[in-house]
Amino acid sequence: MELAAKKDTELAEKLREVEKMLEKYKGQKGALLQVLQEAQKIVGYLPIEVQKLVAEALNVTLSEVYSTVTFYSFFNLKPRGKYQIRVCLGTACYVKGADKVLARLEQELGIKVGDTTDDLKFSLDACRCVGACGLAPVVIINDDVYGRMTPDKVPEILKNYE
Repeated sequence: MELAAKKDTELAEKLREVEKMLEKYKGQKGALLQVLQEAQKIVGYLPIEVQKLVAEALNVTLSEVYSTVTFYSFFNLKPRGKYQIRVCLGTACYVKGADKVLARLEQELGIKVGDTTDDLKFSLDACRCVGACGLAPVVIINDDVYGRMTPDKVPEILKNYE
């Protein structure tokens, strides 16, 4: 089965799961955040197809759903990678070279902040202060914390996730 057809089939299956989940929320306007969280848990992100289903089920406008999705940082409009990389750009980390670590990650992965690799393996984000200033600069990959990062350590650390 070709890759695009496989992705379409997988999305169709997940949309059916979302429709099933939405049955218990029909017409409940106040449930928008909860429904979006559940839908994202099922699909992994909130494509327009999911947003339309949610708007219809809750009897709200698509623009209301979209504005909610884009307002909250924990919602994603694009698929996210298996490994989510966050680089702290808080003051302590930035002063100690986090921007250079971030640049090296972008170079190694071939993506920019906010993007995901084509193979859906890595997503790259910057964040503000993770509360580990003594370890600055800090990179977090899923639940793994890497302190005192340097650009030269990036390739070695990425090998742990292959």
